This record gives sequence, structure tokens and C-alpha cells, in this order.
Amino acid sequence: MKPKRVILCPNPYRDSELKVCRQSRDMLESLGMQTSVCLPFQREGYGEELGLSMRPLQQEIRQADLLIAFGGDGTILHLARTVALHSVPVLGVNLGSLGFMSELEVNELDRLRDLAQGRFTVESRMMLDVSVLREGRQVYNNIALNDAVVSKGSIARVVRLDIFTEEGRLTKVGGDGIIVSTPTGSTGYSMAAGGPIVEPTAKNLLLTPICPHSTRSSSYVLSPEHIITVEAADANRKFVYLSVDGGKAFSLKNGDQVRVSTSKYTTRLVRLSKKSFCEILDKKMGTEASKK
Repeated sequence: MKPKRVILCPNPYRDSELKVCRQSRDMLESLGMQTSVCLPFQREGYGEELGLSMRPLQQEIRQADLLIAFGGDGTILHLARTVALHSVPVLGVNLGSLGFMSELEVNELDRLRDLAQGRFTVESRMMLDVSVLREGRQVYNNIALNDAVVSKGSIARVVRLDIFTEEGRLTKVGGDGIIVSTPTGSTGYSMAAGGPIVEPTAKNLLLTPICPHSTRSSSYVLSPEHIITVEAADANRKFVYLSVDGGKAFSLKNGDQVRVSTSKYTTRLVRLSKKSFCEILDKKMGTEASKK
């Protein structure tokens, strides 16, 4: 089905002069689509000085059929909560480095014409519900497309974490922290920490220790029905933080329980090509290796 209303979300630090956004807007409007430009995050003076009127994202998303993110995976992650809550599919145009979630490179903008013919598919990616319970009361909640990370501050040497599921204790981790990720997040921080690469459309919960101080510590791949609880016994003596999809850190205290489970919300990614995940992975990793 052809989208009628399309939001263009340029990362102001990636598309600094709005060239890619403007080119895409002109093409989509020539194909009969209505467009509006919304910033994923603010940059002073950006937009108006470049001759494009910016609209509030939270207002425009209510009537949108599609959102196009111009940036890297970080831009999509920043928008993931908003598009998921409104069930709006997102198409990524990669202006960053690897861009595992982005569908198009900047030299492939002509593929946007496929939208007008309905020649695309929508891929559903699982998300995580992340909350913090403090003395039985919820003091934090969020949803994540990539991961939830419980880690030490810059001062602490080692944090000790107890990991449970609803069935009982799973493991103890001593080190820099733990990553709970989705299959989409398996190619992000989790992979850098030595975790497995999982096909992004799979339904699994991944646990990956960060720089563990034991050779017995390893990654876990769990079924999506589990509820994972992370506790930091010495959070009062050391700085321990929770960060969701690389966002603002939330400081944890003794007795806090970080709970992570499969969310009812999903991120819907638009696909224009028929490339398999293996092809994409091989190309992205090969390109990155060639830069070294």
C-alpha cells in the first residue's frame, strides 16, 4: 500500500545542510506524497536557516504512514520508541558508518520510488520492556530496540551483578556489567562485548557480560517468554547505571531490580530489497574490515 503522509527525520549532525533530506522530499512529493520535516533531536539554528520549515514530531507522527530516518543506526534507535508507540514503519537512509538497520545508502535514493508503487515489505523487530523497581515501586520504565545495559561508572573497578529469571538465579557476573539485548541489538554493543550474532527477526533475549573477571562467564540466548532481573548488591558503594539504547544513564541503588522482558511493542522496518541478513552482514562487516 502506497504511503500518503511521510515524515522526513534528518539527523542534524549527519545531513548538516539538509541536502539528502531535500532531495528525498522533492522526489517523494513529485510522486504525489505529502511530506513534513521533523528533527529527531534539536540543533540550534538548524532547519530554518537552511530554508526548510520544521514541524513537531509528536504532532506529525499521529497522521503519518511512514517515517524516513536520515542518519545511522543511532538515529533509528533515537526514534524507535516514538515510531513503536504509534505503529509507524521506519525506513533508514544510512549516513553513518555500518548502519545494520538502515535499508538504503545515500547513493540509492532512487529506490524511494518503489514506495509509490507499494514495492516494499515491513519487517517486525522485537523490543524490550525495561523497568526499575525500588522498594516495590516502579521508578523507571522504557522500551528498547537494541539493548539495556547495566554497567559501572568510570570510577568503579568491578561491579557484581546477580542475574535471575522467574525460574530462579541464572548467573553471577563480576566485571564491567551486563548487556541484555534483542536480536537486532546483537550486532551492536553485545557483539563488541563478544556476544553472538543473531538473525534480527528472531525472538530471543540475549545476555552478554562486559569484560567479565571470570573465564566461566559466557553469553546466554534465552527464549522470549522469560523475565530477566538484574540486581547490583554494591550499587551504593559504587556507581552503577542503567542505559537503554545508549540513552541517558539512570543511577541504580542497592536493592534496585532492573527487569527486562519482551515488549508488546515492535519496531517496524521498511525493506525495499530482498537481500538476506547474511548478505547484509557480510557486506557491512567486509566494508568495515577494509577500512582498517
